[in-house]
Amino acid sequence: MKRHAPFIIVALVALLTVGGATTLYRAKRPAALTIGKDHPAKTESGESTHVLGSPNAPVTLEEFGDFQCPPCGALSSPINQLEHDYQPRLRVIFRHFPLATHAHAQAAAVAAEAAGMQGRFWQMHDLLYREQAIWSKATDVSELFNSYAGLLGLNINQFKKDTASDKTKERVESDRKQAAALGIQNTPTIFLNNRAVPPSDLNPASLRAAVDELLKKDSSSK
Repeated sequence: MKRHAPFIIVALVALLTVGGATTLYRAKRPAALTIGKDHPAKTESGESTHVLGSPNAPVTLEEFGDFQCPPCGALSSPINQLEHDYQPRLRVIFRHFPLATHAHAQAAAVAAEAAGMQGRFWQMHDLLYREQAIWSKATDVSELFNSYAGLLGLNINQFKKDTASDKTKERVESDRKQAAALGIQNTPTIFLNNRAVPPSDLNPASLRAAVDELLKKDSSSK
């Protein structure tokens, strides 16, 4: 027994070390993000958020996105397709979370809000993501965004005024504050019925499967 005692002690120490490390890792892992019932449906100025779909839809997909974020751009069309395929049972909400690491993300968010002032938020949303590879590499994005406004049939002079106004910037900042309050750090961050989708499931197939599952639960509860 004495011969084996040192080996037994070493083994016990190793087990305790691994167990302690696992416990520490679990303690450091962030809890899944959720949206509380008091999460505002409007901006600080009292205006409605950007919503597609029925307000009575049983499933809500809420995205905090950045127009210069490639993964956000990759999910833009699939999310639009989901809303189209599942209407009126799915509604989509978009909120701004432009990252400081993206040089033109803030300007793009403001441009989308300026387009929204003329009832074209979602059209500019789609166009910015579709043309992301072009404007994200530009030195001066203002001319490109003005040309996009023209493509969408907006009043260019009004669009320019709105992009320079405090109102559009305040709307973007309101979304950013809500993201910070929820503990959001990355884009895209997507919630389905107020629960954050794991990063590993941020792909078209997994999002569709998750929506299907929530719709099944809704149907079975009736």
